[in-house]
Amino acid sequence: MKGKRYAIVDLETTGGRATRDKITEIAIVLHDGEQILDTYETLVNPETYIPYGITQLTGITQEMVQNAPKFYEVAKKVVEMTQGAIFVAHNVRFDYGFLREEFGRLGYSFSRRNLCTVRLSRKAFPGLSSYSLDSLIRYMGIEVSARHRAMGDAIATAELFRRIMTSQENEETAIDMVNLGLKESRLPKTFNLEKVHQLPEACGVYYFHDAEGNVLYVGKSINIKKRIAEHFADQTRKAARLQEHTHDITYELTGSELVALLLESYEIKRLRPPVNRAQRRQSFPYAIHRFYDEAGYLHFEVVKVTAKNRNQYQIVSEHPKIGNARSRLETIFREYELCARFCSLQSGTGACFHYHIKQCHGACVGHESHESYNERAEQATESLSTVFDHGFFILDYGRQRDERAVVLVEDGQYIGFGYIDIDDANNSDALRDAIKNYPGNPETNRIIQRFLSQNNKVKVVKVGGNKR
Repeated sequence: MKGKRYAIVDLETTGGRATRDKITEIAIVLHDGEQILDTYETLVNPETYIPYGITQLTGITQEMVQNAPKFYEVAKKVVEMTQGAIFVAHNVRFDYGFLREEFGRLGYSFSRRNLCTVRLSRKAFPGLSSYSLDSLIRYMGIEVSARHRAMGDAIATAELFRRIMTSQENEETAIDMVNLGLKESRLPKTFNLEKVHQLPEACGVYYFHDAEGNVLYVGKSINIKKRIAEHFADQTRKAARLQEHTHDITYELTGSELVALLLESYEIKRLRPPVNRAQRRQSFPYAIHRFYDEAGYLHFEVVKVTAKNRNQYQIVSEHPKIGNARSRLETIFREYELCARFCSLQSGTGACFHYHIKQCHGACVGHESHESYNERAEQATESLSTVFDHGFFILDYGRQRDERAVVLVEDGQYIGFGYIDIDDANNSDALRDAIKNYPGNPETNRIIQRFLSQNNKVKVVKVGGNKR
């Protein structure tokens, strides 16, 4: 990559989490792949406590940063030093993530093409037991003046980078990594690598358009740029269609991954893009319902539901195809060790087949009490359910730091989403006013259920109730 500029960056911080911790020292080494062009270093006042363990590791004390510039005072210099350069760091996600977070607090979107020397070292020196900076320094005999200080580590990373880049093969690997595995030849005619690099590294929904402006494909990602690059780098039939027919890409930032999932589902049903296969169905005529037999055992059954017969059933979940419903029922039958006959998966009387192979506890022949059996069946109901039993708001990340995304569920169904100023997030009337209505269905309910099960720290406020 002759003629390229690299900003080799190292940070010292108060901890390992960018959303919580702050920067205490910054070092930037400008490099051309062969030699150092310029350097910059500064301590930074983190405006927070530096833990004792961090001081022991780095030697940076509270007294040292007390009169140091705050991040906003050095932000312009960081922008100028890295502008037009490829951002390089050892474990780039750490350093790049911290800078993006600090700039985000200032309301500025910091975006640079980046390159990780950990990944590059794995390609350049396969088979090593460790690719930590310490290990690579020892392996390559690199002299370091001040380990665990920003400039000392940046200079060491710069020397590691220089040695790696002496090989043509390694240089080509670096190009591939910077371009997210993309080759210019695989991009649509109206696209180039620079256009891809200008896409946001943020959460949202993206749209591929053809030459007439029609939407070919809708997707969502927590990192739009990375996901779109993956589409163009893939060698699947779908990727080939996108590469051939895409004329433009638009996007809508959501901040919240849940909102992105819900908006993606809505847009696929609304636009019916030809390249999307999943989530296109708008009808859910097959349901799993539950009922008790005369002995008090809880049964599950797949039925076809119409507007006329709907009230006859205690519906647990709804599905677009009978095969989807039966597959879901078979899953919970195995997971909760239910009886195949009580799940309408086997006909007849007497002991079911699975009782004979010791996979059923014997409810079908009265060897397990209905109390014991129904306890597992209720757990299965909860797992199956696509209907909520109470109303609530979900508060998630907004598109900017001073707002929150709001999702409303009421009367058992998803109602819609919107955005609210962070200062109004405790006002239930303001939360409701922020909601824009979107159609709900069993699929959107499942999206919300899955999100809540995987994100148990997300803020949930019951409608007319308390926080979770």
